[in-house]
Amino acid sequence: MSDSVNDHEQHSVPKDLLPVVPVRNLVVFPGAVTHLSIGRELSVSAAEIGVEQSRAIGVILQRDPSVNEPTQKDLYEIGTVVNVIRLVEAPNGSKHLICQGERRFAVDEFVPGFECLVVRSAPAADLIRDEVEVKARADVLKQLALRTTKLLPAAPEEFAAALMSLQDPAMLADLTAGILDIKPAEKQQLLEITDLQTRLDKVIALCSEQLRILEISREIGAKSKEKMDERQREYLLREQLKTIQEALGESTGMRSELDELEAKVVQSGMPEDVEAQARKELRRLANMPEASTEFSMVLSYLDWLTSLPWTTAVAGSVDMQKARQILDGDHYGLEKVKRRILEYLAVRKLNPDGRSPILCFVGPPGVGKTSLGKSIAKALDLEFVRASLGGVHDEAEIRGHRRTYVGALPGSIIQGIKKAGMTNPVFMLDEMDKLGVSAHGDPSAALLEVLDPEQNCTFQDNYLGVPYDLSKVLFVGTANVVDNIPGPLRDRMEMIELPGYTQEEKLEIAQRYLIQRQRKANGLSASQVTITREAMTLLIEGYTREAGVRNLEREIGRLMRHAAVQIAEARASQIVIDAQALREICGPTTFERETSMRTSVPGVATGLAWTPVGGDILFVESSTVPGEGQLILTGQLGEIMKESAQAAVSLAKNKLDCLSIPPDFLRHKNIHVHVPAGAIPKDGPSAGVAMFVSVMSLLANRKVRSDIAMTGEISLRGLVLPVGGVKEKTLAALRSGIKTVLLPARNRKDLDDIPAAARSELEFVWLETVEDALAVVFEKNRA
Repeated sequence: MSDSVNDHEQHSVPKDLLPVVPVRNLVVFPGAVTHLSIGRELSVSAAEIGVEQSRAIGVILQRDPSVNEPTQKDLYEIGTVVNVIRLVEAPNGSKHLICQGERRFAVDEFVPGFECLVVRSAPAADLIRDEVEVKARADVLKQLALRTTKLLPAAPEEFAAALMSLQDPAMLADLTAGILDIKPAEKQQLLEITDLQTRLDKVIALCSEQLRILEISREIGAKSKEKMDERQREYLLREQLKTIQEALGESTGMRSELDELEAKVVQSGMPEDVEAQARKELRRLANMPEASTEFSMVLSYLDWLTSLPWTTAVAGSVDMQKARQILDGDHYGLEKVKRRILEYLAVRKLNPDGRSPILCFVGPPGVGKTSLGKSIAKALDLEFVRASLGGVHDEAEIRGHRRTYVGALPGSIIQGIKKAGMTNPVFMLDEMDKLGVSAHGDPSAALLEVLDPEQNCTFQDNYLGVPYDLSKVLFVGTANVVDNIPGPLRDRMEMIELPGYTQEEKLEIAQRYLIQRQRKANGLSASQVTITREAMTLLIEGYTREAGVRNLEREIGRLMRHAAVQIAEARASQIVIDAQALREICGPTTFERETSMRTSVPGVATGLAWTPVGGDILFVESSTVPGEGQLILTGQLGEIMKESAQAAVSLAKNKLDCLSIPPDFLRHKNIHVHVPAGAIPKDGPSAGVAMFVSVMSLLANRKVRSDIAMTGEISLRGLVLPVGGVKEKTLAALRSGIKTVLLPARNRKDLDDIPAAARSELEFVWLETVEDALAVVFEKNRA
């Protein structure tokens, strides 16, 4: 065969060649079922070929475990042909190969050109010189192996029965070699011995040596058990075992690692019950062979236990003046929110041991919820950690997986605590309204314990299996919509609403923070790029229409990138972006103040709507067509909105006499009510006033004022009922150029929630009945 193959042949290996998986510190013997953790591309490729083509593959030990991309010189010449039982991918992305050894093979040559290591191989058959000698040695080895198995703490009970039933001397030698606690290089030597008599002699010698060590250890334990307490006994046993290992020339590296783990257990300051569990696992680890699959699991578990902060709490001193400066420096506006945070910090200063309430910041995207949590951590000089709950639908992501699962890890709460390195960080639970529920459990139910001060002092992660105290953690939540948070979870938190920003607030935020941040991100200085105030005003009004400032920052970044190109190409050294330059860079404005255009004919009214990302305006259009007095509704309206439209039309028919319209005016006409943006579902009763005004405008043939918008539910008696989302709707009206807002009189209590800047620019009309709306909505002149 040539030294290379075509590209289309790289994904299949001919039957006369053998794909090979190079392994570190592990030798697979024929007949043994082995678990291999593989991660390198050439190893994964070989394993996948074995699975896809249902064929055997080879396993060869590396000479140097530190080599990541081994070649022919880095591998031994003798390996084992294995049958692939299963290839499993763990949740963390690692892959695990379960295989059974079949026979030895010798490498003739390496064949290049494949995506994995491929060799031309020859069978390494066993050589039997004298069957009587081989049988005698097999009988001796079987007895030694049975005695050794009884002394091994981790040996399964079925192993002794398997040994007794074995009649093949070669398989007996290989099976015994697999359980011996010896170095991988020594196991490789056993694998390379093809003379069966010599191999049996070598395995007998090694088995006798290990049996001697086990018997000495057992004798030492029996003599000293009654004279020493548990800790002294452990120490003496380890010292004696270390002496025995040194006398036999064995490595003491693992012993040092166990001693280091024990020192970490002592220094960690964990509670007594947790320390008892850690010491129990340490004892199990000391009795396990390094090649055991459970060895790495127990080692990882102990690493997590000793790495967690059990007593490390930072005394976060609260400097109120500093906290006020940090909040004002990091956030513009949001006075009500900052006042509540300062109250929170003041109570914590006066009563450090008290149970602080769990704050949850609620508001549309881009208004600064996450950055408020960072400011709290900065004010307290504590670490800030964040766990995103968006899309989480498995309870194990909060509580962790049990250790029996391959690749198991603690949940996001314990992982965050370890990352913080202290027991009292500021822990933000982001996007709490995006939690899901699946067959794997309800994550919000797991959070009930996390956020309950009465229970979280004994929070138990499934992976750790021991209680951990979360009572000192300062939990902070964020959400866009309160109603999407499960009721019991919502009950454990104090909701703090963040309103959207006004145009003036956005302008100040851009001047103070966003422009500087984008300059720095694009490698520019203040002397190189300047954006005028007029350009920023146009950018806010014409190109972004949102409650927060996230899209505004993206547009500023767009301007900075345009300037960066000119400066990098040496076409300019100083750039000033004014309103004209803004239009040239960004093109025509994305948003227009379309209220005057939409309301230029009778039958059109401007309503106000609430959305999860802030408020918005909507238009209600009405017209008459020939018919039998029926009502036609379009615009993808929900059931509640349809009922609201029916009530509005019925109420309008009862008010015909107010407009001097004959009662039979609609007898041969259908009324068609349409809400544009028909691709967007709409629902809710708050458009009742707008629908009523739209129909009355049509019947009276009078235009509705273009600078007015309204919201409110109506009853059949003509009463205007209160609605929600007043703050968001009012800010949406202000962004759209509305000057007068009609609100239900019973929503007058919500006026304080509206920012002062918005209140000063808007005129509010309070509605008790629909007649109050008719008195102000129409233009003075008839259409």
